[in-house]
Amino acid sequence: MSAGEYDRYDRIRGVLAEADEPLTAREILALVEECDECDGIDSPHRVATVLGRRAERGEVEVIAGQPYRYRLET
Repeated sequence: MSAGEYDRYDRIRGVLAEADEPLTAREILALVEECDECDGIDSPHRVATVLGRRAERGEVEVIAGQPYRYRLET
């Protein structure tokens, strides 16, 4: 895993950790964009890609639906 991918996931994970409910990739992106230092996350697709990789490892739960929602595994 590259350092850039780790940094992106770390910022996304922070947003999910603070959320009271599962979030869509678009909602996560909106919250990440509030951070002045958060570059490299420029689209909901990028968010979904990062979270999909982490879901394969069991770190993130993907809730199927329209749209998909994401939350940290507990």
